[in-house]
Amino acid sequence: MKKLFAILAIIAVFLPTAAALLWAGEDPDVQNIDDLKKSAPRVYLDGYRLDTDYIKTQIEFVNYVRDRKEADVHVLISQQGTGSGGSEYTLSFIGLGSYDGLKNELKYFSNKIDTQDDTRKGLVQSLKLGLAPYVARTPIGQILDLNFAGKVRQTPVSDAWNYWVFSLSFRARLEGEEAYTSDSLSGNFTVNRVTPQSRFRLGFSAYQEKSEYDYDDYQETSSSLYRSIDGLYVFSLGDHWSVGAYLNLNRSTYNNIHLGISIHPAVEYNFFRYSESTRRQLRFLYRAGYNLDKYMEQTIFDKTTEKTLSHALTATFEARDQWGSAEISAEAASLLRDFSTNHLKIMGFLNIRLFKGLSLTLDGRYALLNDQLSLRKSDVSVEELLLKRTELASGFDYRLSVGFSYSFGSVYSNVVNPRFGGGYGGFDMY
Repeated sequence: MKKLFAILAIIAVFLPTAAALLWAGEDPDVQNIDDLKKSAPRVYLDGYRLDTDYIKTQIEFVNYVRDRKEADVHVLISQQGTGSGGSEYTLSFIGLGSYDGLKNELKYFSNKIDTQDDTRKGLVQSLKLGLAPYVARTPIGQILDLNFAGKVRQTPVSDAWNYWVFSLSFRARLEGEEAYTSDSLSGNFTVNRVTPQSRFRLGFSAYQEKSEYDYDDYQETSSSLYRSIDGLYVFSLGDHWSVGAYLNLNRSTYNNIHLGISIHPAVEYNFFRYSESTRRQLRFLYRAGYNLDKYMEQTIFDKTTEKTLSHALTATFEARDQWGSAEISAEAASLLRDFSTNHLKIMGFLNIRLFKGLSLTLDGRYALLNDQLSLRKSDVSVEELLLKRTELASGFDYRLSVGFSYSFGSVYSNVVNPRFGGGYGGFDMY
Protein backbone atom coordinates (compact mmCIF):
# COMPACT_ATOMS: atom_id res chain seq x y z
CA MET A 1 0.00 0.00 0.00
CA LYS A 2 2.85 2.41 0.87
CA LYS A 3 4.45 1.66 -2.51
CA LEU A 4 1.15 2.50 -4.24
CA PHE A 5 0.87 5.81 -2.43
CA ALA A 6 4.49 6.60 -3.29
CA ILE A 7 3.86 5.90 -6.98
CA LEU A 8 0.72 8.07 -6.96
CA ALA A 9 2.62 10.90 -5.23
CA ILE A 10 5.37 10.76 -7.87
CA ILE A 11 2.76 10.84 -10.64
CA ALA A 12 0.97 13.80 -8.98
CA VAL A 13 4.22 15.76 -8.76
CA PHE A 14 5.66 15.03 -12.19
CA LEU A 15 2.53 14.64 -14.35
CA PRO A 16 1.81 18.40 -14.74
CA THR A 17 5.44 19.03 -15.59
CA ALA A 18 5.52 16.17 -18.07
CA ALA A 19 2.26 17.31 -19.65
CA ALA A 20 3.59 20.82 -20.02
CA LEU A 21 6.76 19.50 -21.64
CA LEU A 22 4.77 17.27 -23.96
CA TRP A 23 2.44 20.16 -24.90
CA ALA A 24 5.37 22.46 -25.57
CA GLY A 25 7.08 19.77 -27.56
CA GLU A 26 4.04 19.01 -29.68
CA ASP A 27 5.01 21.70 -32.20
CA PRO A 28 8.51 23.12 -31.60
CA ASP A 29 8.10 25.65 -34.41
CA VAL A 30 4.94 27.32 -33.07
CA GLN A 31 6.82 29.95 -31.07
CA ASN A 32 9.14 30.62 -33.99
CA ILE A 33 6.21 31.03 -36.40
CA ASP A 34 4.46 33.43 -34.03
CA ASP A 35 7.61 35.54 -33.86
CA LEU A 36 7.93 35.54 -37.64
CA LYS A 37 4.30 36.55 -38.10
CA LYS A 38 4.83 39.68 -36.01
CA SER A 39 6.89 41.06 -38.90
CA ALA A 40 4.50 39.84 -41.63
CA PRO A 41 2.83 42.46 -43.86
CA ARG A 42 -0.29 44.12 -42.51
CA VAL A 43 -3.08 43.80 -45.07
CA TYR A 44 -6.27 45.84 -45.50
CA LEU A 45 -8.98 44.06 -47.54
CA ASP A 46 -11.19 46.50 -49.43
CA GLY A 47 -14.06 44.98 -51.40
CA TYR A 48 -17.82 44.42 -51.54
CA ARG A 49 -19.35 41.33 -49.91
CA LEU A 50 -16.07 39.52 -49.31
CA ASP A 51 -16.02 36.40 -47.15
CA THR A 52 -13.29 37.85 -44.94
CA ASP A 53 -13.57 35.09 -42.33
CA TYR A 54 -12.79 32.48 -44.97
CA ILE A 55 -9.90 34.53 -46.36
CA LYS A 56 -8.34 34.89 -42.90
CA THR A 57 -8.52 31.17 -42.22
CA GLN A 58 -6.98 30.28 -45.61
CA ILE A 59 -4.26 32.96 -45.73
CA GLU A 60 -2.57 33.03 -42.31
CA PHE A 61 0.88 34.30 -43.32
CA VAL A 62 -0.13 37.99 -43.14
CA ASN A 63 -1.73 40.21 -40.50
CA TYR A 64 -5.11 41.78 -41.21
CA VAL A 65 -5.98 45.31 -40.08
CA ARG A 66 -9.28 47.18 -39.98
CA ASP A 67 -7.98 50.51 -41.26
CA ARG A 68 -6.08 51.39 -44.40
CA LYS A 69 -3.87 53.84 -42.50
CA GLU A 70 -2.42 50.92 -40.53
CA ALA A 71 -1.75 48.72 -43.56
CA ASP A 72 1.40 47.82 -45.46
CA VAL A 73 -0.67 46.48 -48.36
CA HIS A 74 -4.04 47.81 -49.51
CA VAL A 75 -5.89 45.11 -51.48
CA LEU A 76 -8.62 46.75 -53.55
CA ILE A 77 -11.07 44.22 -55.04
CA SER A 78 -13.51 45.54 -57.65
CA GLN A 79 -16.09 43.53 -59.55
CA GLN A 80 -18.14 43.69 -62.75
CA GLY A 81 -20.35 41.24 -64.62
CA THR A 82 -19.14 39.13 -67.53
CA GLY A 83 -20.97 37.92 -70.61
CA SER A 84 -21.33 34.41 -69.19
CA GLY A 85 -23.27 35.72 -66.20
CA GLY A 86 -20.29 35.41 -63.89
CA SER A 87 -18.01 38.12 -62.53
CA GLU A 88 -14.64 39.59 -63.30
CA TYR A 89 -12.72 40.42 -60.13
CA THR A 90 -9.82 42.87 -60.38
CA LEU A 91 -7.42 42.61 -57.44
CA SER A 92 -5.19 45.66 -57.08
CA PHE A 93 -2.32 45.30 -54.61
CA ILE A 94 -1.05 48.71 -53.48
CA GLY A 95 2.07 48.93 -51.33
CA LEU A 96 2.12 51.49 -48.53
CA GLY A 97 4.81 52.70 -46.14
CA SER A 98 7.98 50.64 -46.62
CA TYR A 99 6.30 48.91 -49.57
CA ASP A 100 5.46 52.18 -51.33
CA GLY A 101 5.85 51.79 -55.09
CA LEU A 102 5.29 48.03 -55.08
CA LYS A 103 2.05 47.53 -56.98
CA ASN A 104 0.44 44.66 -58.82
CA GLU A 105 -2.88 43.78 -60.42
CA LEU A 106 -4.46 40.37 -60.97
CA LYS A 107 -7.79 39.25 -62.40
CA TYR A 108 -10.00 36.35 -61.41
CA PHE A 109 -13.06 35.22 -63.39
CA SER A 110 -15.98 33.32 -61.87
CA ASN A 111 -18.70 31.52 -63.83
CA LYS A 112 -22.44 31.86 -63.36
CA ILE A 113 -22.67 28.19 -62.34
CA ASP A 114 -19.91 28.51 -59.73
CA THR A 115 -20.98 28.07 -56.13
CA GLN A 116 -20.02 30.64 -53.51
CA ASP A 117 -17.39 28.19 -52.30
CA ASP A 118 -15.89 27.93 -55.80
CA THR A 119 -15.72 31.71 -56.08
CA ARG A 120 -14.12 32.32 -52.71
CA LYS A 121 -11.54 29.58 -53.35
CA GLY A 122 -10.60 31.23 -56.62
CA LEU A 123 -10.28 34.63 -54.95
CA VAL A 124 -8.09 33.17 -52.20
CA GLN A 125 -5.77 31.63 -54.77
CA SER A 126 -5.42 34.99 -56.54
CA LEU A 127 -4.85 36.74 -53.20
CA LYS A 128 -2.06 34.30 -52.32
CA LEU A 129 -0.29 34.98 -55.60
CA GLY A 130 -0.68 38.73 -55.26
CA LEU A 131 0.55 38.86 -51.66
CA ALA A 132 3.62 36.69 -52.29
CA PRO A 133 5.95 39.57 -53.40
CA TYR A 134 5.18 41.49 -50.18
CA VAL A 135 5.58 38.47 -47.90
CA ALA A 136 8.87 37.58 -49.63
CA ARG A 137 10.40 40.78 -48.23
CA THR A 138 9.78 39.68 -44.63
CA PRO A 139 11.27 36.87 -42.49
CA ILE A 140 8.06 34.83 -42.72
CA GLY A 141 8.76 34.46 -46.43
CA GLN A 142 11.46 31.93 -45.50
CA ILE A 143 8.86 29.30 -44.60
CA LEU A 144 6.44 29.86 -47.47
CA ASP A 145 6.18 27.05 -50.01
CA LEU A 146 4.75 27.59 -53.50
CA ASN A 147 3.75 24.34 -55.20
CA PHE A 148 2.56 23.62 -58.72
CA ALA A 149 -0.52 21.40 -58.76
CA GLY A 150 -1.07 19.14 -61.76
CA LYS A 151 0.28 19.25 -65.27
CA VAL A 152 -0.60 21.69 -68.02
CA ARG A 153 -1.29 20.48 -71.54
CA GLN A 154 -1.73 22.65 -74.60
CA THR A 155 -5.44 22.45 -75.46
CA PRO A 156 -7.39 24.55 -77.95
CA VAL A 157 -10.17 26.76 -76.58
CA SER A 158 -13.56 25.51 -77.77
CA ASP A 159 -16.92 27.07 -76.92
CA ALA A 160 -19.84 24.89 -78.02
CA TRP A 161 -22.27 27.73 -77.18
CA ASN A 162 -20.33 30.38 -79.13
CA TYR A 163 -20.60 32.86 -76.18
CA TRP A 164 -24.41 32.54 -75.88
CA VAL A 165 -25.71 32.43 -72.29
CA PHE A 166 -29.31 31.76 -71.25
CA SER A 167 -30.74 32.47 -67.79
CA LEU A 168 -34.16 31.70 -66.34
CA SER A 169 -35.59 32.59 -62.92
CA PHE A 170 -39.02 32.33 -61.28
CA ARG A 171 -40.29 33.36 -57.88
CA ALA A 172 -43.63 33.02 -56.09
CA ARG A 173 -44.54 34.66 -52.78
CA LEU A 174 -47.52 34.23 -50.47
CA GLU A 175 -48.15 35.97 -47.17
CA GLY A 176 -51.10 36.90 -45.03
CA GLU A 177 -52.88 37.21 -41.74
CA GLU A 178 -56.51 37.13 -40.64
CA ALA A 179 -57.54 40.36 -42.38
CA TYR A 180 -54.98 40.48 -45.17
CA THR A 181 -53.58 38.21 -47.89
CA SER A 182 -51.10 38.92 -50.64
CA ASP A 183 -49.53 36.88 -53.39
CA SER A 184 -47.14 37.68 -56.20
CA LEU A 185 -45.45 35.99 -59.14
CA SER A 186 -42.34 37.15 -60.95
CA GLY A 187 -40.19 35.68 -63.67
CA ASN A 188 -37.21 36.60 -65.80
CA PHE A 189 -35.58 35.13 -68.89
CA THR A 190 -32.44 36.60 -70.48
CA VAL A 191 -30.31 35.84 -73.49
CA ASN A 192 -26.77 37.27 -73.54
CA ARG A 193 -23.80 37.17 -75.87
CA VAL A 194 -20.69 39.15 -75.01
CA THR A 195 -17.48 39.18 -77.04
CA PRO A 196 -14.57 41.66 -77.02
CA GLN A 197 -16.15 43.45 -80.00
CA SER A 198 -19.89 43.31 -79.27
CA ARG A 199 -22.54 42.86 -76.63
CA PHE A 200 -26.10 41.57 -77.07
CA ARG A 201 -28.79 41.25 -74.43
CA LEU A 202 -32.47 40.37 -74.63
CA GLY A 203 -34.52 40.08 -71.47
CA PHE A 204 -38.12 39.15 -70.70
CA SER A 205 -39.52 40.19 -67.30
CA ALA A 206 -42.94 39.76 -65.73
CA TYR A 207 -44.40 40.66 -62.35
CA GLN A 208 -47.87 40.65 -60.90
CA GLU A 209 -49.18 41.12 -57.37
CA LYS A 210 -52.60 40.88 -55.75
CA SER A 211 -53.62 41.97 -52.25
CA GLU A 212 -56.96 41.47 -50.50
CA TYR A 213 -58.15 43.26 -47.36
CA ASP A 214 -61.11 42.17 -45.21
CA TYR A 215 -61.34 44.07 -41.94
CA ASP A 216 -64.69 44.72 -40.21
CA ASP A 217 -66.83 46.39 -42.89
CA TYR A 218 -63.93 47.15 -45.19
CA GLN A 219 -63.18 44.91 -48.15
CA GLU A 220 -60.79 45.84 -50.93
CA THR A 221 -58.79 44.08 -53.64
CA SER A 222 -55.72 45.70 -55.15
CA SER A 223 -53.48 44.44 -57.93
CA SER A 224 -50.58 45.53 -60.09
CA LEU A 225 -49.00 44.13 -63.22
CA TYR A 226 -45.80 44.70 -65.18
CA ARG A 227 -44.45 43.10 -68.35
CA SER A 228 -41.26 44.06 -70.16
CA ILE A 229 -39.02 43.04 -73.05
CA ASP A 230 -35.66 44.82 -73.10
CA GLY A 231 -33.07 44.55 -75.83
CA LEU A 232 -29.57 45.98 -76.18
CA TYR A 233 -26.91 45.68 -78.85
CA VAL A 234 -23.50 47.38 -78.58
CA PHE A 235 -20.59 47.32 -81.00
CA SER A 236 -17.07 48.46 -80.11
CA LEU A 237 -15.33 51.17 -82.14
CA GLY A 238 -12.07 51.04 -80.19
CA ASP A 239 -10.80 51.80 -76.71
CA HIS A 240 -13.11 54.79 -76.17
CA TRP A 241 -16.10 54.67 -78.58
CA SER A 242 -19.13 52.36 -78.88
CA VAL A 243 -22.37 52.43 -80.87
CA GLY A 244 -25.55 50.48 -80.31
CA ALA A 245 -29.31 50.54 -79.83
CA TYR A 246 -31.94 50.02 -77.12
CA LEU A 247 -35.31 48.32 -77.56
CA ASN A 248 -38.12 48.23 -75.01
CA LEU A 249 -41.65 46.87 -75.02
CA ASN A 250 -43.61 47.17 -71.79
CA ARG A 251 -46.99 47.05 -70.11
CA SER A 252 -47.51 48.64 -66.68
CA THR A 253 -50.62 49.31 -64.60
CA TYR A 254 -48.60 51.73 -62.45
CA ASN A 255 -47.64 53.87 -65.46
CA ASN A 256 -51.02 53.49 -67.24
CA ILE A 257 -49.28 51.81 -70.20
CA HIS A 258 -51.20 49.14 -72.12
CA LEU A 259 -48.41 48.84 -74.68
CA GLY A 260 -45.23 50.87 -74.85
CA ILE A 261 -42.61 50.56 -77.59
CA SER A 262 -39.35 52.48 -77.84
CA ILE A 263 -36.38 52.10 -80.19
CA HIS A 264 -33.33 54.26 -79.46
CA PRO A 265 -30.00 54.13 -81.35
CA ALA A 266 -27.12 55.38 -79.16
CA VAL A 267 -23.44 56.32 -79.17
CA GLU A 268 -21.07 56.35 -76.18
CA TYR A 269 -17.66 57.84 -75.45
CA ASN A 270 -15.59 56.74 -72.46
CA PHE A 271 -12.92 59.25 -71.43
CA PHE A 272 -10.84 56.39 -69.99
CA ARG A 273 -10.05 53.16 -71.79
CA TYR A 274 -12.72 50.48 -71.42
CA SER A 275 -9.96 48.17 -70.11
CA GLU A 276 -9.83 50.37 -66.97
CA SER A 277 -13.57 50.02 -66.30
CA THR A 278 -13.23 48.12 -63.01
CA ARG A 279 -11.34 51.06 -61.48
CA ARG A 280 -12.67 54.16 -63.25
CA GLN A 281 -15.08 55.27 -65.97
CA LEU A 282 -16.27 58.61 -67.33
CA ARG A 283 -18.90 57.84 -69.96
CA PHE A 284 -21.03 60.14 -72.13
CA LEU A 285 -23.97 58.45 -73.84
CA TYR A 286 -26.38 60.05 -76.31
CA ARG A 287 -29.51 58.29 -77.53
CA ALA A 288 -32.43 59.36 -79.70
CA GLY A 289 -35.39 57.46 -81.04
CA TYR A 290 -39.06 56.65 -81.50
CA ASN A 291 -41.70 55.96 -78.84
CA LEU A 292 -45.22 54.57 -79.22
CA ASP A 293 -47.50 54.43 -76.16
CA LYS A 294 -51.03 53.04 -75.96
CA TYR A 295 -52.62 53.91 -72.63
CA MET A 296 -54.99 51.86 -70.47
CA GLU A 297 -57.04 54.95 -69.62
CA GLN A 298 -57.28 58.36 -71.15
CA THR A 299 -54.48 60.63 -69.97
CA ILE A 300 -54.67 64.14 -68.54
CA PHE A 301 -53.81 65.33 -72.08
CA ASP A 302 -56.89 63.50 -73.46
CA LYS A 303 -54.74 60.94 -75.27
CA THR A 304 -55.27 57.19 -75.61
CA THR A 305 -52.35 56.72 -78.04
CA GLU A 306 -49.23 58.82 -78.47
CA LYS A 307 -46.25 58.76 -80.86
CA THR A 308 -43.18 60.80 -79.99
CA LEU A 309 -39.51 61.30 -80.80
CA SER A 310 -37.20 61.83 -77.82
CA HIS A 311 -33.51 62.07 -77.01
CA ALA A 312 -31.32 61.99 -73.91
CA LEU A 313 -27.74 62.68 -72.86
CA THR A 314 -26.27 60.84 -69.87
CA ALA A 315 -22.92 61.44 -68.18
CA THR A 316 -21.64 58.87 -65.69
CA PHE A 317 -18.51 58.89 -63.53
CA GLU A 318 -17.42 55.81 -61.57
CA ALA A 319 -14.22 55.42 -59.58
CA ARG A 320 -12.84 53.11 -56.94
CA ASP A 321 -9.50 53.81 -55.29
CA GLN A 322 -7.74 53.97 -51.93
CA TRP A 323 -9.74 57.01 -50.85
CA GLY A 324 -13.07 55.20 -51.34
CA SER A 325 -15.55 54.92 -54.20
CA ALA A 326 -17.82 57.21 -56.19
CA GLU A 327 -20.60 56.83 -58.73
CA ILE A 328 -22.34 59.92 -60.10
CA SER A 329 -24.73 60.07 -63.05
CA ALA A 330 -26.69 62.92 -64.64
CA GLU A 331 -29.30 62.61 -67.39
CA ALA A 332 -31.13 65.26 -69.40
CA ALA A 333 -33.95 64.14 -71.72
CA SER A 334 -36.73 65.76 -73.70
CA LEU A 335 -39.09 65.34 -76.64
CA LEU A 336 -37.64 66.49 -79.94
CA ARG A 337 -40.86 68.31 -80.86
CA ASP A 338 -41.07 70.15 -77.54
CA PHE A 339 -37.98 70.74 -75.41
CA SER A 340 -40.17 71.97 -72.52
CA THR A 341 -41.38 68.39 -72.08
CA ASN A 342 -38.30 67.09 -70.32
CA HIS A 343 -36.71 65.64 -67.22
CA LEU A 344 -33.39 66.08 -65.46
CA LYS A 345 -32.07 63.38 -63.12
CA ILE A 346 -29.00 63.34 -60.92
CA MET A 347 -28.03 60.19 -59.01
CA GLY A 348 -24.97 59.46 -56.97
CA PHE A 349 -23.21 57.33 -54.41
CA LEU A 350 -20.09 58.45 -52.58
CA ASN A 351 -18.00 56.76 -49.91
CA ILE A 352 -14.96 58.66 -48.65
CA ARG A 353 -12.42 57.64 -46.04
CA LEU A 354 -11.90 60.97 -44.28
CA PHE A 355 -9.16 59.82 -41.93
CA LYS A 356 -8.23 56.88 -39.77
CA GLY A 357 -11.37 55.01 -38.76
CA LEU A 358 -13.86 57.61 -40.11
CA SER A 359 -15.82 57.25 -43.35
CA LEU A 360 -18.57 59.35 -44.96
CA THR A 361 -21.30 57.84 -47.15
CA LEU A 362 -23.71 59.79 -49.37
CA ASP A 363 -26.46 58.20 -51.47
CA GLY A 364 -29.01 60.25 -53.32
CA ARG A 365 -31.17 61.02 -56.30
CA TYR A 366 -33.00 64.13 -57.46
CA ALA A 367 -35.21 64.49 -60.52
CA LEU A 368 -37.08 67.40 -62.09
CA LEU A 369 -40.06 65.94 -63.93
CA ASN A 370 -41.93 67.63 -66.75
CA ASP A 371 -42.67 64.67 -69.03
CA GLN A 372 -45.31 62.56 -67.27
CA LEU A 373 -47.29 62.00 -70.47
CA SER A 374 -49.01 58.80 -69.28
CA LEU A 375 -50.78 60.19 -66.19
CA ARG A 376 -54.35 58.98 -66.23
CA LYS A 377 -57.21 61.46 -66.24
CA SER A 378 -59.51 59.65 -63.79
CA ASP A 379 -59.31 60.29 -60.06
CA VAL A 380 -56.92 58.30 -57.90
CA SER A 381 -58.58 56.36 -55.08
CA VAL A 382 -57.33 56.44 -51.51
CA GLU A 383 -56.29 52.78 -51.78
CA GLU A 384 -54.26 53.42 -54.94
CA LEU A 385 -52.63 56.42 -53.30
CA LEU A 386 -51.62 54.62 -50.09
CA LEU A 387 -50.49 51.45 -51.85
CA LYS A 388 -48.67 53.37 -54.64
CA ARG A 389 -50.54 51.46 -57.33
CA THR A 390 -50.49 54.32 -59.83
CA GLU A 391 -48.19 57.15 -60.82
CA LEU A 392 -49.06 60.58 -59.40
CA ALA A 393 -48.45 64.01 -60.89
CA SER A 394 -45.26 65.49 -59.47
CA GLY A 395 -42.78 68.16 -60.49
CA PHE A 396 -39.90 66.41 -58.74
CA ASP A 397 -38.82 63.45 -56.65
CA TYR A 398 -35.82 62.92 -54.43
CA ARG A 399 -34.03 60.55 -52.11
CA LEU A 400 -31.06 61.30 -49.89
CA SER A 401 -29.18 59.45 -47.20
CA VAL A 402 -26.08 60.54 -45.30
CA GLY A 403 -24.09 58.36 -42.98
CA PHE A 404 -20.90 58.32 -40.96
CA SER A 405 -19.06 55.34 -39.58
CA TYR A 406 -16.24 55.45 -37.06
CA SER A 407 -14.32 52.68 -35.36
CA PHE A 408 -11.42 52.67 -32.94
CA GLY A 409 -9.52 50.21 -30.80
CA SER A 410 -7.33 47.32 -31.92
CA VAL A 411 -6.36 47.62 -35.58
CA TYR A 412 -5.71 43.88 -35.95
CA SER A 413 -8.45 41.55 -37.16
CA ASN A 414 -6.75 38.18 -37.57
CA VAL A 415 -9.09 36.27 -35.24
CA VAL A 416 -12.11 34.42 -36.63
CA ASN A 417 -14.81 33.33 -34.17
CA PRO A 418 -18.07 32.06 -35.75
CA ARG A 419 -19.78 31.06 -32.46
CA PHE A 420 -23.50 31.91 -32.23
CA GLY A 421 -23.32 32.99 -35.87
CA GLY A 422 -21.66 36.26 -34.96
CA GLY A 423 -25.07 37.76 -34.14
CA TYR A 424 -27.93 37.26 -31.68
CA GLY A 425 -28.28 33.50 -31.87
CA GLY A 426 -31.19 33.58 -34.33
CA PHE A 427 -33.66 35.44 -32.10
CA ASP A 428 -35.68 38.36 -33.42
CA MET A 429 -34.63 41.60 -31.81
CA TYR A 430 -37.23 44.36 -31.35
